[in-house]
Amino acid sequence: MPTILDGPTIAAAIKHEVAYEVKKLASQGIRPGLAAVLVGHVPASEIYVRSKVQTCAELGLFSELIEPPGTVTTEDMFDLVRSLNSRDDIDGILIQLPLPAQVDAKFLLDAVLPEKDVDGFHPVNAGRLQAGRPALAPCTPAGIIEILKRSGIPISGQHAVVVGRSDIVGKPVAMLLLHENATVTICHSKTRDLPAITKQADILVAAIGRPGFITPEMVKPGATLIDVGINRITTLEEFDRYFKGDLKRELTFSKRGSTIVGDIHPKAFEIAGAYTPVPGGVGPLTIAMLMANTVRAAKLRRGL
Repeated sequence: MPTILDGPTIAAAIKHEVAYEVKKLASQGIRPGLAAVLVGHVPASEIYVRSKVQTCAELGLFSELIEPPGTVTTEDMFDLVRSLNSRDDIDGILIQLPLPAQVDAKFLLDAVLPEKDVDGFHPVNAGRLQAGRPALAPCTPAGIIEILKRSGIPISGQHAVVVGRSDIVGKPVAMLLLHENATVTICHSKTRDLPAITKQADILVAAIGRPGFITPEMVKPGATLIDVGINRITTLEEFDRYFKGDLKRELTFSKRGSTIVGDIHPKAFEIAGAYTPVPGGVGPLTIAMLMANTVRAAKLRRGL
């Protein structure tokens, strides 16, 4: 039977460590602070950002939720970012994406001071990460490394295949795996004979944003599968494609009218050595690593 890599338990352990670090900093008169900027009213973003703010409170971090209207301009947002950059009580700045179409998201993300870029999106942090220097790494990739390490999955010397080349997940997780001495192959939509490459993977990271894209035929038996995908399915046809015969999932689907599937077909998990489920895998690590990054930013800014 494959091992299920328990994201919530690992995330809870990281949060416990963060809370301990926050207490240590408090004894020095320091309270790490996170500013979360949520523009307009996107229900999914609202839920996500408020959970981040709530987690800050639970762990003893200071947080401030800033909610500009959906009509905000790039200039207004730039002024806001500049004011947050100058505040000593703010160690991390989070701009929740997506932003409205009239706002230049890349311009604003680049305007955040690299030392306050707790999402790890700034080009300076990307460069530091590539160079192997101290950097704030993107939260989901950093969480993937924590899942592997804390689950006792060997990385050094393993062949890791990353399917997806986004700046948020694919590229940084490939770099982090490389720093852990894995041999890394990055694949994407233009890769020829993709199954031949994925079947070589000891560690397969799927972050391509396509439901059930990685099928059992593409997986090496015994491989570790890391599923980053969160894809909502709403039709019975889609449900049967991935979960036919899963009575527990069927009950949830009939009650809610939807369910989620990752980028890896659930049948592929059956031949894995270990895997992250969806939900309950990589997702919980993202917020935990955001908290860890905020504490790290507070320490780096003060030379601690």
